[in-house]
Amino acid sequence: MNATTLPILDLARYHGAERDAFLTDLRHAARDIGFFYLINHGVDDALQHAVQREAQRFFALPDEQKQQVAMIHSPHFRGYNRAASELTRGQPDWREQFDIGAERPALLLSDDDPGWRRLQGPNLWPQALPTLKPALLNWQRAMTTMAIRLLRAFAEALQLPATAFDALYGDKPNEHIKLIRYPGQQETQSAQGVGAHKDSGFLSFLLQDQQKGLQVEVAPGRWIDAAPLPGSFVVNIGELLELATNGYLRATVHRVVSPPANQQRLSIAFFLGAQLDAVVPVYTLPPILAQEAHGPESDPHNPLLRDVGWNYLKGRLRSHPDVAERYYRDVLRERTEQLIV
Repeated sequence: MNATTLPILDLARYHGAERDAFLTDLRHAARDIGFFYLINHGVDDALQHAVQREAQRFFALPDEQKQQVAMIHSPHFRGYNRAASELTRGQPDWREQFDIGAERPALLLSDDDPGWRRLQGPNLWPQALPTLKPALLNWQRAMTTMAIRLLRAFAEALQLPATAFDALYGDKPNEHIKLIRYPGQQETQSAQGVGAHKDSGFLSFLLQDQQKGLQVEVAPGRWIDAAPLPGSFVVNIGELLELATNGYLRATVHRVVSPPANQQRLSIAFFLGAQLDAVVPVYTLPPILAQEAHGPESDPHNPLLRDVGWNYLKGRLRSHPDVAERYYRDVLRERTEQLIV
């Protein structure tokens, strides 16, 4: 790929006279790069700014208050992590973060239930910041509505029915928000804000501040900056869409480089995934598209699974070994025994 910047797609075109041209541009952006800027997305500016302010307030809390909602207290992988707590490809990511998912009650479990059913459950909320919960849940609802609209546009761009993917996310999509703060490089002595990786869900959306750091691997070993663009989200394809389209759509490797000394980077990510009990099929594309689908690219050390719940849990166990050891010892033991056999 010779791209030097990400394409810019205007979601307003999807609802107007340029609908067909938009769908063509969307397909090419997702096929050729797997990343793009999305503008005129319909998420209210005031809500965006409110969420960014709440994120700043959260990270400004004293450490003891953030530790009250630490992820180690959640079997659902929700809550706060200090910098270097999460691993990517075995190496620590120098970012502090706060994770929330869909606000749902924990499931009643039996001994025979698969481990991934433990993933559903309530979030942890800091008592010192009561305005955080309503702001994030309002933003989550707005993001889910917009993301589903874009996902339906993807279906149409692939010449499938607009509702082709609806059954996969159903009434319980796997909605995930990350508030992320990257400290300056001098604080960490490492350039790995986040190590090189692909996202696992359907679609990912990133709301950036003014500090650059996100980089996209448009070709093997060639990285470009996804510099902040006011009023936009950076959108990328997740592995579920790559899997569902037999590799026609591209889940692209990306990373975050730590900011310079005495600076920080604040970003807010939203991930739309399928229901945990879903199994991802391979959709039948029109012949002209199917001939360009060469199968998904799977990391041999982290292979894709069509069972959404197991695929998501596998990623959580790898990224947060402390939470895994506390709540999922039985799952880790079963995996070890399977490898030995």
